[in-house]
Amino acid sequence: MKQKNVVRSRLARLAALGLMGASMTVTAQEGQLNLFNWSDYMDPAIIDAFETETGIEVVQNYYNSNAELFSKLTAGGDAQYDLIVPSDYFVPRLIDAGLIQPLAAEGEGLEGHDNILDEFRAPSYDTDGTYTVPYLWGVTGVIYNRETWPEPEPSWGLLYDPEVNDDYPFALLKGDAQFTFGTACAFQGAGFDCVGQEPWVDAARLVIETRGRDNFVGFVDATAAIEQVASGVIHAGIAYNGDLAGKRAEDPETYGKLGFFIPEEGSQRWVDVLAIPARAPSPDAARAFIEYLLRPEVAAQLANYNFYTTPNEAALPLVDDALREPQVMPDEEARQRLHFTPSVSGQELELLQELWSEARSR
Repeated sequence: MKQKNVVRSRLARLAALGLMGASMTVTAQEGQLNLFNWSDYMDPAIIDAFETETGIEVVQNYYNSNAELFSKLTAGGDAQYDLIVPSDYFVPRLIDAGLIQPLAAEGEGLEGHDNILDEFRAPSYDTDGTYTVPYLWGVTGVIYNRETWPEPEPSWGLLYDPEVNDDYPFALLKGDAQFTFGTACAFQGAGFDCVGQEPWVDAARLVIETRGRDNFVGFVDATAAIEQVASGVIHAGIAYNGDLAGKRAEDPETYGKLGFFIPEEGSQRWVDVLAIPARAPSPDAARAFIEYLLRPEVAAQLANYNFYTTPNEAALPLVDDALREPQVMPDEEARQRLHFTPSVSGQELELLQELWSEARSR
C-alpha cells in the first residue's frame, strides 16, 4: 500500500466534503454525525473541538448493553446511526448479520491507524482490521463494600457461593448472556472463556440457583452497580475498572469505601471498538471522526476522561499517571487471569440465547 497516496486521496475527499476546517462548509448529508455510544463514554470537549474544526454536528444517542445495540441495529438503526461502539466479541455477530460496513474502500486506509498497538491490529474478532478500530480497553470485575468485607477472597464466590455471602444483597450484570455464563463457568472451574453445551448448561443452572436466593436483587448495569454499592442498596456486584476509578477521582469520600478485584478464577478483558453501520447516512463523516480520535493527543484525552486504557501506542506517553497503575492498568499477575470473550455464532449462538432465556425466566 502506498500510504502517501492513500492519505492524499483521503484528504482530497475530506476537502471536497468541507472537513478540512471550520471555515469550510459541508454537504447537507455530511453535516451531521449520528453517534450511538455507551452512556458517558465520550468527552464532551472532544465533540466540541471536532465540531469546531469540521463544522459537523455530532448528535449522540446511548445504549446500555451490546444486546440493546444489536436490537436497535436490526430494527433499522443501521440506517439511522453513523458510528457505533460495540464490544469486541459482538463484532462477528454484526458482520455476519450484515449490520456494519468496511471502514475504508479497498486500497485505502485511515490516517492515524499506524498509531494502534500491534496487539490490537489483527484481533480474533476482526482478523484483518477491515471493520473496526479499537476505542478503549479495560477489565470487568467484582465491586464490593469494603466495610462489609474488608479483605474478601478475590473470587466469583462473593456472588455465587451462599456460604460466602448468605445475607447481604448483591446483583449480577444486566443484559449480557455470554459474560454472565463466563463468570459462572469460571466459578465452576470451566474457565471464563467457556463455550459449548455442557459448560453453558451448568452455568445456566447456577444462574437459576442464584436468582432464587433471598439476597439476590436482580441484574443491573455496571454503572448502576457502583451507585447501588455506594448507597448501600447492594453490597456486591459487577463493574468495569475505569468506571470505578473515575468515580473515586470525582468523589473519594463517597466511593472510597468501594473495593474492586479481578476474580482469581478469571474474568473479562474487553475492547470496545469503532464501527460504521451498514447503511450509515454519513459514512464519510464517521471516518473523519475516527481519524480525529486516532490522533495521539485526542486518544490520550479520551483515555484520561474515561479512566480506561488506550490502544493507541502514540498516546501512551500523554495519558495521566493514574492510568498507568492498578486498577486502571492491571499488573502482570492480574493480566494473566484475563480473557477475551470468545465470539460465537450459528447453532452455538442459538443455544446460548435459549439457555439465557431459560436462566432468566425460571
